[in-house]
Amino acid sequence: MPDCEVRNSLPGCVVVRRMLRNLLRYPDPVNENAARVVAAGVVVLVAGYVLTGSWVVLGILTYGFVARVLTGPTLSPWSQVVNRLLVPWFSIPAKLVPGPPKRFAQGIGALLSVGAVVAHASGFDLLAVGLVVLIGIAATLESVFGFCVGCWIFARLMDVGLVPASVCEACNNLPLWGRNESVGTESSSG
Repeated sequence: MPDCEVRNSLPGCVVVRRMLRNLLRYPDPVNENAARVVAAGVVVLVAGYVLTGSWVVLGILTYGFVARVLTGPTLSPWSQVVNRLLVPWFSIPAKLVPGPPKRFAQGIGALLSVGAVVAHASGFDLLAVGLVVLIGIAATLESVFGFCVGCWIFARLMDVGLVPASVCEACNNLPLWGRNESVGTESSSG
C-alpha cells in the first residue's frame, strides 16, 4: 500500500481506497425510527442469549454491533432487513438525528458484546450474561422509549469537553440533551 501514496500510476489503489472509505462510512444523519427497530432486534437476541447461553446467539449479537460501529447498516444483516424491507413495508417515517452519537452507542454495544464473548470463552458465564443484560436494558430503552443511553453519554462527554463540538456540530442543537430547545434535526419522509 505505501506505493499507492508514492505513485499515482496505480489506479487500483485509488479504487481500493475509495471502496474502503465508502464501506467504513457511518451514515449522518441516521434514521432514529429505523434505529429503534434495529434495537428491538437486539432485545430479541439478548433474550435469546440470556435464555440459552448459546454461542451462536452471542456471536450474532456481537457481529451486529461490530458491523454497525464500523459500517453503519452496510454489513449488518438485521440493519439491512430493517432499512430495505421493514421501514418501507410499514411506511415508517424517517426521523433524522446526528450520526456520531449513534455510532458511539454502537461502539458501547460492541465493547460490551465483545467483553461478553471473552467472558463466556473464559468460563465467566455470569459476567457474560451481565454484560449482555446491560445491552438489553439499553436496547429496550432505545426501542420502546426512544432513549439512546449511548447518545446521552456522548452528550455528557461533549458537555465536559471530552468530545469536541467539531465531532458533531448538529449535536449542539438537540433538544433531548437540554441544549438549544428551538432547533432540532427532525424531518419526516415517507
